[in-house]
This record gives sequence, structure tokens and C-alpha cells, in this order.
Amino acid sequence: MSMPVIYVVSDSVGETAELVTKAAITQFNGSGMKIKTFPYVEDKENIDEVISLVKFDKGMIAYTLVKPEMRKYMQEKAVEEDIRAVDLIGPLMDQIQLFCGKSPLCEPGLVRKLDEDYFKKVEAIEFAVKYDDGRDPRGILKADIVLIGVSRTSKTPLSQYLAHKRLKVANVPLVPEVDPPDELYQVPAEKCFGLKISPEKLNHIRRERLLSLGLNDQASYANIDRIKEELTFFEKVAEKIQCPVIDVTNKAVEETANVILHHLKRN
Repeated sequence: MSMPVIYVVSDSVGETAELVTKAAITQFNGSGMKIKTFPYVEDKENIDEVISLVKFDKGMIAYTLVKPEMRKYMQEKAVEEDIRAVDLIGPLMDQIQLFCGKSPLCEPGLVRKLDEDYFKKVEAIEFAVKYDDGRDPRGILKADIVLIGVSRTSKTPLSQYLAHKRLKVANVPLVPEVDPPDELYQVPAEKCFGLKISPEKLNHIRRERLLSLGLNDQASYANIDRIKEELTFFEKVAEKIQCPVIDVTNKAVEETANVILHHLKRN
């Protein structure tokens, strides 16, 4: 006896239909069933081709077709040829439509588009982690956005927030004793953003940070004169790059991100 064949038919790549069919087959310990995938079914001629193949193999069909006319044609042809065919997505779409009172888009491949969007976000988050705090200057030239600023100006949380918007962000801390990487001066000015802050606010943030670590809040890291020196150095670098500078003194990360996003959109 030949192996039973289930044709997985879809108007996109067929991943959803194949996954559901495989999940169902596992409940029968596989039962020696074979799956054949028939993706990108875009017209009635494609359905006719599938029907002829299934009839030859004495198989059945599991399909995900989102266009109503294609679903209807598949149902009619399956009945006509006495082929067992299961609509995996149509009944659920119909019930959701009745439930929410909205019409479906009936556009093939939307799940895949959502997946691509998700993976772009993951890629951007991984990028932000890899090129955080000036770890690897090579990331500067690969980034969509480069953030510069002295320590504790929210570069890291801002990088992560923008990464969730699918933007690859590298950030570079500026310290007077260390020359900025050469790559920083090769980036187009409109892709680079400087983050400035008032000395008093930064002094407060750094003191709190030291105390949270169990350290003396009188360390040079939180010294107001040292902070002013760092901010002066930052201003010189930002002026040399000629990049936009955002005052983050009283801004939440979301507010700063919106300023950056607006700037990018405008340019």
C-alpha cells in the first residue's frame, strides 16, 4: 500500500498550513503519512493543477487560502472530484469577522510579513547590545543611528528603545582622555545625535549611581568640575561632527526617541 499523501496548499509560502498539518499528524504517530507542499497558489489554474495531482496520488488537501473566491473554488473542485479537503483558516476568519464585525484584508502572506518585522526588531536589539558603549567601533559605520554623549546620558536605554523601532543603534561614550574612534567622523552628520545634559542633573544622577553601588558619592566621577570638563569635551566633538544635539536634562527616553525619529523622518 502506498504512503498516504496530504497536499498542503497555500497562497503564500505554506508555513502555517504545514505546521498545523504536521501537528495533526503527530497525533497519529506520523502513520507513515507524506506531506507535499504546494505554495503560492494565486489563481484557479493553480487549483486545477493541485486537484489533478491529489487525485492521481489519491491524497487529501489541507489548505490556507485567504481570498474568498479561491476558497470557494477549492471547495467546489474538491467536492466535484470527490477529494477530501480541509480549510484550515477560512472558518476561523469567518467566525472572527462575525465576532468583531470587521472584514478581513484577504491579503496572502501577512503572517510572514509580521515575522519579518519581528526578526528585524530582534536583529536591531542584538545590534544595540553588540555595539553598546563603544565596544566595537566597526558598528558605527553599520548603524542607522549613532548616539554620542558622556556617561549616564541614557545612551543605552535610548539605544534599546530605538532598537524596538527596528533601528540599528550604536552608542559611543565620550571621555576627555580618550580620542573618539575615527569611524565617528566618517558617519553622515544627520545619522549622529549628541546627548547633552546640565552639569547639576548629571551630578545628581552620578552620585545616586555611586551610592547604589555602595561607593563614595564624592568620587571624581560625580565631581562637578570633572563633569563640566567632560561636557566641554562633548561639545567640541559634537561641533566637529556637526551633528544635532538634544538636551536630555528633563526628557524621558521616549521623548528623546521621538525627537530623533522626527528628525529622521524630516530628513
